[in-house]
Amino acid sequence: MTHGDARPGRWSRRLLRRIAVWGAGLLVLAASAGFLYETIARQGDSEDHGAPGRLVDVGGHRLHLHCTGVGAPTVVLEAGLAESSASWEVIQRRLSTGNRVCSYDRAGYAWSEDSPSPGTAERAAGDLRTLLAVAGEAGPYVLVGHSYGGNTIRVFADRWRNLTAGLVLVDVTDETAVGALAISRPLMAAHFTAYQVAARLGLVRLMGDALVPPEATAAARRHAVVVYGAGSMAAARAEAWAGVDSAAQVRATVRPRAWGDLPVVVISAAGQPAAVTEQARGLAALSTRGRLVIATTTDHYVQHAQPDLVLDTIREVVSARER
Repeated sequence: MTHGDARPGRWSRRLLRRIAVWGAGLLVLAASAGFLYETIARQGDSEDHGAPGRLVDVGGHRLHLHCTGVGAPTVVLEAGLAESSASWEVIQRRLSTGNRVCSYDRAGYAWSEDSPSPGTAERAAGDLRTLLAVAGEAGPYVLVGHSYGGNTIRVFADRWRNLTAGLVLVDVTDETAVGALAISRPLMAAHFTAYQVAARLGLVRLMGDALVPPEATAAARRHAVVVYGAGSMAAARAEAWAGVDSAAQVRATVRPRAWGDLPVVVISAAGQPAAVTEQARGLAALSTRGRLVIATTTDHYVQHAQPDLVLDTIREVVSARER
């Protein structure tokens, strides 16, 4: 190849470099504009997306607590990973007729402030205990946990058995799946980091339902900029990263008849592998009054797909406590 023949190649490379530089510059400009837009827009969130409940100081940070209805024992609703009190919207509204019902946001999620402590199940259980005590919500409580939220209420029930009136575990995390948790941890962390960046650049606010999980409730969609905002995604990443530690904390509570005669119902989604069903059955067997219910839906969010089943189960456990 002659010297003259090489010139078009060099010219093409220079053109590609210029395009890359201009492209990177445009991306930086767009990101800066999105960041500025989100910073300005979030100033009105306290008015447009105010907390439905109240903020309670639990020692250095405040947690959002939303309680409705009257009755005893009080039902406490615990959300799953990357979810918030808004995920219980339908269940809380319907259950509040004749029952005292409280949902809340773990540290960093939605309307709650972040905590300096690691995002483990033990930290969350301790926060919940303090939250209910400071707020004046007297126990004992019927604790209802979905997915990862089962970790928190299981540790709570072990630490404060005298404050636990019953348990409803809705398709909860399997604490024995340590290998899967270790493998998925970096993937989940990357996933939540991407969502955090998207939220901070205003994409959740701009794109709305396009970035909201399909299982989100109406309340979660209305307040998506808070419920699925950058703070919530950072909290979800921290909990996912601490998932192996949380699983170990939950496993430490497993003993034969650990829950004595506590009313316990474990709800499992349909279509699970046999090993998962047996793990759920073993979980129910930790109480002499425990039982396993297999839902007819394969949806992990059983409380959305079959709200009547979850409502009837909670009422059953409440009634069992009263007898």
